[in-house]
Amino acid sequence: MRYTKLGNTGLEVSKLGFGAMRLPMIGEGPDAKVNDELAVPMIHRGFELGINYIDTAVMYCNHDGQRAVGKALKGWRDKVIVSTKNHYTGEDEDEWWQNLEDSLRLLDVESIDVYNHHGMNEKNFFEQVLPRVSKWMMKAKDQGLVRHVCISFHDGNEALKKIVDAEYAEAITLQYNILDRQLEEGIAYAHEKGVGIVVMGPVGGGRLGEPSEILANMVEGVKRVPELALRFVLANPNVDICLSGLDTIEHVEENCAIASDSVSLTEDDKAAIDKHLERLKTMAELYCTGCGYCVPCAQGVNIPHIFGLYNLGRVYGIWDRPRRMYKRMLEEQRENNQPYTACTDCGKCEEKCPQNIQIRKQLKEAHEALTAA
Repeated sequence: MRYTKLGNTGLEVSKLGFGAMRLPMIGEGPDAKVNDELAVPMIHRGFELGINYIDTAVMYCNHDGQRAVGKALKGWRDKVIVSTKNHYTGEDEDEWWQNLEDSLRLLDVESIDVYNHHGMNEKNFFEQVLPRVSKWMMKAKDQGLVRHVCISFHDGNEALKKIVDAEYAEAITLQYNILDRQLEEGIAYAHEKGVGIVVMGPVGGGRLGEPSEILANMVEGVKRVPELALRFVLANPNVDICLSGLDTIEHVEENCAIASDSVSLTEDDKAAIDKHLERLKTMAELYCTGCGYCVPCAQGVNIPHIFGLYNLGRVYGIWDRPRRMYKRMLEEQRENNQPYTACTDCGKCEEKCPQNIQIRKQLKEAHEALTAA
């Protein structure tokens, strides 16, 4: 396993972090719990192979993730850096503290190494966290309950830069992958300022876990798309940790082997990826860009979502996951007594489309492609 420093925190962290968001579950619906018999050995295998950073949150795994991580930490606490999150940004200080106290109890730790304000964007960070919630966080740090103050982030580059310039967060967890590179500029800016960068979603929420002949041929010697996706993130020198949402021991072992490789991608590999992705981006721009001007549809058709699924297939060659998602969407429509497309062919969406897309025609094409065997 390779290791690095997490920004200016002084923490030495494994390049691969254990994302404990998708631990194996047992049971159904609100009664579902983490399957400890599968999850704990899997986490231990990650620790044995050199992972020393694990990330969870209050709501992960049906609110049972922290407890499971706490169980897995037994005998490993002094070797592992623990990250969790507090999503509360309201005005009730007691509720924020209750989340912290619950995390300490469930994780069974005396202090949390990396404590994140969960789900930050520019608005809630500057209007809620900095003027109010940050004071509670600093009290917790002064009491030794929190070692490093961090955030998880969902916004754009300019917001990211502003948050970095506020000189509050010691590390930032954010979305970045081969299909979503919009934050590269902000990631580089944060790294330059000494703020640690932890990447979540390296396989694009599962999208890059699917087979794709297009993506599989981008780099010689790398045939599996998940491996390409992980190597892509690890190859960015401005990224400290790549969190992988591991759910089987086989995935743990495979990802640890990749993260232990001293060369994730060569410079020539990265140049080839850039060239290939630029071509795909140009192709994607010929299709729906997801601007949302066409919605709301009077019949409830989520046009941007359908076209987003369709574009994953026709641009990136990723079909399996979009087809599963589309199938679920059709089943939900049937339960609501809607026709399979719900489109009445009124054409109002096309009047609002700035790209002049023949939406009605492409909805039919998307339906045919996404329901193909």
